[in-house]
Amino acid sequence: MAASLDELKIDRSRGGRSGIVRIVWLTLVLAALGGGGLAGWLWWEGARIPAVRTAMVRQTLPADGQPTVLNASGYVRARLQSTVSSKITGRIAEVLVEEGMAVSEGQVLARLDDTTERSHLALAEAQLRAVRSALVELEVRHEEARLDLRRQRQLLDHRLIGQADFDATQADADSLQARIANQREQEVVAEREIDVRRTAREDTVIRAPFSGVAISRDAQPGEIISPMSAGGGFTRTGVCTIVDMSSLEIEVDVNESYIDRVSPGQRVVATLNAYPDWEIPARVITTIPAADRQRATVLVRIGFDEFGDPRILPDMGVNVAFLEGGPPEEEVPDAAPRLWIPSEALRSDGGRPVVFVVRGETVERRSVTTGLEDGGDVEVLAGVSAGERVVVEGPPVASGDRVVAD
Repeated sequence: MAASLDELKIDRSRGGRSGIVRIVWLTLVLAALGGGGLAGWLWWEGARIPAVRTAMVRQTLPADGQPTVLNASGYVRARLQSTVSSKITGRIAEVLVEEGMAVSEGQVLARLDDTTERSHLALAEAQLRAVRSALVELEVRHEEARLDLRRQRQLLDHRLIGQADFDATQADADSLQARIANQREQEVVAEREIDVRRTAREDTVIRAPFSGVAISRDAQPGEIISPMSAGGGFTRTGVCTIVDMSSLEIEVDVNESYIDRVSPGQRVVATLNAYPDWEIPARVITTIPAADRQRATVLVRIGFDEFGDPRILPDMGVNVAFLEGGPPEEEVPDAAPRLWIPSEALRSDGGRPVVFVVRGETVERRSVTTGLEDGGDVEVLAGVSAGERVVVEGPPVASGDRVVAD
């Protein structure tokens, strides 16, 4: 009877465990759903943030108070730049130059394996010694033939020998004299051969063609170098590239519609993108007498007034301001800086020009006052500051919208 009553009891421990398991599973499911919903919401918010392209507000500072008649951008170029190669094809034995090293004209940059050339030179020198030895022998024999010819002439005068014997002796002497002349020509040929071999050996030494700075090292010991490309890309065509830093200048493309504002000798203020607050005085060297048909531009070369500043490097981006011709305006000693933005950044709101300035992750709408137009740039008289970034391309935005800037 007691056993039957025990079977009628409820096992609450089993039920308690199953309830806890259900609660744990329910919690995990809710957490997963919440995490997925949060990730989806974040993804949706990210997908809704528009991407825009921006440009920096550029500042120009005219020198001596002279007004700017044209603005352009370009790059620093080296007028004298060379990738140094060898005159012959050979295996590189050593390279004596590194990037950034200053080199002088005639300095040894690399050496090729000259084993073969040294052997050829030694052979040419041995041949010259053999020619000279044979020449000495012929000269001795010729001297002996001259003495014999003198005796034969005396005997002929006393009619002790016949004319035929004298003629034979004369022929032997003349023959030796001709062989001596030929041997001397052979000596000259052997000397020229030595000069050729010495030149070929000298060609295994690669020297700097001018003074400058090595900006790249393009070959390593053990590689093959050739003055022409060969070997399916495994043959080097240069040891290093040297730049004459004193030949640095600026090249800018000017729209052909404004090229009449540029003249040789015109004063220019250059500003490197890396150092926007550094004004560099320069002058127009020349205008290349040819236009680019596709871009409708003309190339202008500009030279720095002073050379040697280590901050100016080849291929740096630079902005230039062409100043108005004539003497400086002394009555305006301190000209105010001028701000420029791309014309694509301007928007119209009720007939007034506005721009959208990117501040952090949001954009701010600002009204601006514009001035001169210079090609694709517009002067801004008020509303923005130098260094700020404005939206130039992207979907429509409003003040306070979040954006992703390039």
